[in-house]
Parts: sequence; C-alpha cells; structure tokens
Amino acid sequence: MPITGDMMAKRKTTGWPEAPVRRAVPAEHWKQLRRGDRVSVKLAPGFENPGQVDAVSSDHSVVWVNLDGGRGRTLVHCGDGVEIVRQES
Repeated sequence: MPITGDMMAKRKTTGWPEAPVRRAVPAEHWKQLRRGDRVSVKLAPGFENPGQVDAVSSDHSVVWVNLDGGRGRTLVHCGDGVEIVRQES
C-alpha cells in the first residue's frame, strides 16, 4: 500500500516563531570559573564528569571542559540545565 499525503504525520508548529527569546544568564559561580580550574560537570543526579576548564566565553555563558579519562572536550551553555561546580584544591 503506497503512503499518501493523508497518511503522513502533519508537522504542527504553532506559535514558536513568535515566542520571545529568553536571555540565558549564567549562575553567579560560573563568573568565577577560569581556564585550568578543576570542575565537576553534573549532568543529572548521580551523573558527574570531572574535568578541567579549557575556555570560558567573555559573558561566562559558555564553558568548554576537557573531561578526564580521555572522554573528550564538551561545551556547556548556562541554559542547558547542567551544573558546573569548581572542585576545591
């Protein structure tokens, strides 16, 4: 049986182009992060990845972290809902 236009799902996008853009604001402690800081990236309760800050954007809304154990470099945006906690030395 061939698929016709009536059988295909309709993509409904109501109102999202008119929705206001929210400004993402970093948490205060993100403003203290510096290149070389040891951090823990908390994706969800129980899922933490230790690493080292590689770069921070000028407005502190974006942080690049080199994850330990050869797991790569990850970009974290303040609007992602991911927590970055500096580890005490």
